[in-house]
Amino acid sequence: MVLPVKRWFAIAFLVTAIAITQTTALAADEWQIIKVGGQDYLSVDNVSRFYGLPVGIAASGEKVEFEKAKNPLEFVSGSREVMINGARSWLCFPVIEQDGKLLVSRTDVAKTIEPLVRPHRVPSVGKVQTVVLDPGHGGYDKGQVSRYGYEKDFALDVARKLRPLLQSKGMRVIMTREGDYFVPLEVRAQIANKARDSIFVSLHFNASNDDRNATGFEIFSFTPRGAPSTSDTAVAPSALSTQPGSSVDAQSTALSACIYHSLLGHLPEYDRGIKRARFAVLRLTKVPAVLVEGGFLTEQGECKLIAQKEWRAKLAHAISVGIESYRALGMKKQPPLLVADYRKQIKSAPNEFVVQDAELKEADTSIVNLVGQSAFPPPQQTSTPSQRMSLESAPIVP
Repeated sequence: MVLPVKRWFAIAFLVTAIAITQTTALAADEWQIIKVGGQDYLSVDNVSRFYGLPVGIAASGEKVEFEKAKNPLEFVSGSREVMINGARSWLCFPVIEQDGKLLVSRTDVAKTIEPLVRPHRVPSVGKVQTVVLDPGHGGYDKGQVSRYGYEKDFALDVARKLRPLLQSKGMRVIMTREGDYFVPLEVRAQIANKARDSIFVSLHFNASNDDRNATGFEIFSFTPRGAPSTSDTAVAPSALSTQPGSSVDAQSTALSACIYHSLLGHLPEYDRGIKRARFAVLRLTKVPAVLVEGGFLTEQGECKLIAQKEWRAKLAHAISVGIESYRALGMKKQPPLLVADYRKQIKSAPNEFVVQDAELKEADTSIVNLVGQSAFPPPQQTSTPSQRMSLESAPIVP
C-alpha cells in the first residue's frame, strides 16, 4: 500500500518520537543509586549492564594479573584495585558489599571507570598542539639514586629522546629544563599553563626504602575533588574533607590510560597501575597532566635496565606512542589501542629503536619567554637546608 506523502511523514515522525521517548526513559533509569552512609554507590551489576561489559570479581586480598583477567572489568572485593581493559587501576574508594550486592562509589564510576573505559568520549579530549615534557628534579635536586646514576639525569635523557619522536608527529615540544639545573615546581606548571593547547608529562623514576624488590611502572593524574589519593590510608568517604579537584580531570585520566597501555604493551614491566596523587606539578597544572614513574632505581635488575640508553630509548618510544594515541582520540573518536593490542603488534612485527642523543643546553628562549627570566634560579645555586625543606614540602616522588 502506498501512503500519501503527508500521512507517511506523520507516521514516521510519530514512530521517531516514540523511540526518542523510550530512549530518554531508559537513560533516566540506567543508574540505580544506592545510599550507604550518606554516600552514593552503584552496583557492579548496574555498571556491567550500562557499559555492556562482563565483570569479574576476585576475592578480597587476591591479585588480578593481566594474563588471568578474563573480563574487561575485574574488581577485587573490599579493595580499591581494579583491572580495566587489561591494565591495573586504583579506585578512589574500595568496592563494598551491601545486602548481598557489590557496590562501587559513584565518584569512581564518573571519575575512574568512565574515562578509562570510554576515553574517546571525554569532552575536548585529544586537543594537543604542545607537549610540555618535564624531566623531574635537576641541579642540586638529584632525585632518587642508584649505583649507576641519578634520577635527574635519566629523566632528562628520556625527555631528550622523546622530544624528536613527538616533533616528527607534528607536535610542538617544550621542555621545562634543558640541562642540569633545578626549576621550581610552580614554574614547571606555569610553562604548561601558558602554552597553547598543551598537555603536561612529568618524567620520573621510582624508589622504595621498604621493599627493595619493588619493580614496575605506574602513572599518576591529579586526585579528584573530595577523594583520597592512591597512597592515602584513610579512604572512608565520610572521613574526607572536600579538597579542590581539576577541571580537566577526565582528560588527564584518558591521557594516563593511553600512555600507560602503551608502556605495558611495549615493555614487559610489572603493572603497578593508573593512580592518583596531589603532587605539586599535578596540583598546579591547569591542563591535562600526568606523572610517569618509569621503574625503580632501588631494584637490582631494574636499575640496570634504566641505566641502558637503549632501554631508555624504548621507554621514550612507548610514551610517544601513548601521547599520539591520546591525540588520536580527538580525531578518530574511537577507543584507543590497549595493552593486548600493542603486544600483538610487537609479536607480529617487532620494532627496532634508534637511540638519539643530544647535548645538554641551558633554558631555551621559548621557556624564558613563557614565564620570564626571573622565574629561574641562578645557575650557581647550591643546596641549602631551607631549599631542601621547600622541596620536601611539595614532593613529586611518592
